[in-house]
Amino acid sequence: MRLDIEDVTIEAAGTRLVEHIDLTVGSGTFAGLVGPNGSGKSTLLRSVYRALRPAAGAVRLDGDDLHAMDPQAAARSLAALPQESSAEFDFTVAEVVGMGRLPHRGRTAGADREICARAMDRTGVTHLAGRGFPGLSGGEKQRVLIARALAQQPRVLVLDEPTNHLDIAHQLDVLSLVRKSGLTVLAALHDLNLAAAHCDVLYVIDKGRIVAAGPPLDVLRPALLAEVFGIRAHPVRHPVSGAVQLLFDRLPPTT
Repeated sequence: MRLDIEDVTIEAAGTRLVEHIDLTVGSGTFAGLVGPNGSGKSTLLRSVYRALRPAAGAVRLDGDDLHAMDPQAAARSLAALPQESSAEFDFTVAEVVGMGRLPHRGRTAGADREICARAMDRTGVTHLAGRGFPGLSGGEKQRVLIARALAQQPRVLVLDEPTNHLDIAHQLDVLSLVRKSGLTVLAALHDLNLAAAHCDVLYVIDKGRIVAAGPPLDVLRPALLAEVFGIRAHPVRHPVSGAVQLLFDRLPPTT
């Protein structure tokens, strides 16, 4: 399923938070959205998963206006993991993951259990199934919420900082899982090296506008990173994968 963000502008209290955003994620593509804090990444993603309605423009799934769709139909097509979840579900892990099946009412309970079991196995939380969600660590909660999104069986997955709270091993596991899922994925990522290693295409957002787009090797150029992030970057090749990776230091002081 193709995701198109067409000339989207989002406003709040008379202030434009993002403006004139055009962004396309082809079917089965893993696209990363990167940019400094406050650049508009989360705001843009909130319009994609229908938490915010754009002041102008449209978000489309295979040409259909997402904000005009029936909520249950939209939830069968798109699942989201926001950056921060304030909800503390007073449920077990198995019950939280089972919430992902709500848009698919009418299926048999046995089929739902199998789908949830596979989602928990893929995210490594099967052993937590009987635990209470509030008692989990931050990383465990994150993996459970990703399992819930996978149990929803969407065709498009929107992730806002999905590696928050995860140790490095689980960061790599989760992003590898997402990449291999075959889903259309748009993810805001804080770590540029993780984005470079796992994304097919990157969109760089700064001050509410897309300022660069393309494959990681083409986008993560030292001049752009100095301008947008205020850092000096030294691109190197990963010795195994060949993916571009970055070494950082501070820009020299101007005189």
